[in-house]
Amino acid sequence: MQLWMMLILLHVRLGNAPWMEGGEEVGDLHVASVSLPAPSNVSISSFNMEHTLSFLPGPDTPSDAHFNVQTLHLRKNLWRPVAACLQLTAGQQCKLTRVFKDPFVHYRARVQAFTPTQTSNWTVSGQFQPLTDTVLGPPDVSLSGCGNCLVLQLRVPTTRRLQQLKDFYRVIVLRVQRTRDGVQFSLSLPYKEESVITYLQPGVEYCVTVSISSPFNSNPVSSPPRCAFTSPPPSRSSQCVVFSLLGVVCALLLLLIGLVICGGQLSCECLIQHLHRTLVSE
Repeated sequence: MQLWMMLILLHVRLGNAPWMEGGEEVGDLHVASVSLPAPSNVSISSFNMEHTLSFLPGPDTPSDAHFNVQTLHLRKNLWRPVAACLQLTAGQQCKLTRVFKDPFVHYRARVQAFTPTQTSNWTVSGQFQPLTDTVLGPPDVSLSGCGNCLVLQLRVPTTRRLQQLKDFYRVIVLRVQRTRDGVQFSLSLPYKEESVITYLQPGVEYCVTVSISSPFNSNPVSSPPRCAFTSPPPSRSSQCVVFSLLGVVCALLLLLIGLVICGGQLSCECLIQHLHRTLVSE
């Protein structure tokens, strides 16, 4: 009878041991009791296909507690430990970019607190899919004028998942605003490293923001506005030269008109005198 009681007690303790969770070994072989507060606010954030798990320790978690992380591939339905996240301390994050390799798969993650003698229950994150849940940052943007147009140059941000990120960059959305009066319009263009925005007013400043359009992802972030004149505005010195030339041209025109008028008057006087002489001689 005592042997049966010992076996039952051993079974209960082993069932709460950290290496039994998810069928994976996550700690040294020891018997631990579940009495630590469970972690809270377990969440996965992602920007440009770079994935990060964050969490908060549960209330009254001792300062010497550590945390380990496991992830679940929903198709395989198997929890696996993250090798780089088995001894985290409070405030540390867990990088999951290399773990979440397939952008089409749905994943989950969970976090457990532990000390040499105690463990907590697991806290599970929400479901996460890289393809739809990552936030798409804008490309790097530069802008220059070309008369009555603007030349837009784009570059995909550098990231460890660059090839996957390039797959998103198929269509760009431009918002073009004229600085002078705030008039704006939008354009959707195929992604190219260099594009031209045409049919603009020359010598006018425009500001352009760029974002990515993807049928799979609804989390784009627009770039900061980039502004440029369609053609370079004239400098003050060149404006003075232009006004001076206009003044000289106007003066010459007035002089020419005066000469024409005066010449016409002299011709009339000569004609009248000639007619008078002719009449007298007859």
